[in-house]
Amino acid sequence: MELKIGSVVRANAGRDKDSFFVVTAAEKNCCFIADGKSRKLDSAKRKNIKHLSLTNSMIDIKDITDKKLRTLLKEYGSEE
Repeated sequence: MELKIGSVVRANAGRDKDSFFVVTAAEKNCCFIADGKSRKLDSAKRKNIKHLSLTNSMIDIKDITDKKLRTLLKEYGSEE
């Protein structure tokens, strides 16, 4: 699985299961995800990549606000 900054992912495990997020930073076995509501861009959540499903979508997160991110993720059926 190739996670890049701006990739839209779906959580498969944890209390945020079935919610959509955007990757803000990626490391070898984990990445940092944000949705603009419960997890702001400033305080992204660290998540193991085994607990994420990659979608075919990308979001340009350069100069994006939390409100704009919530609006974009709402198209994917994000629970709010």
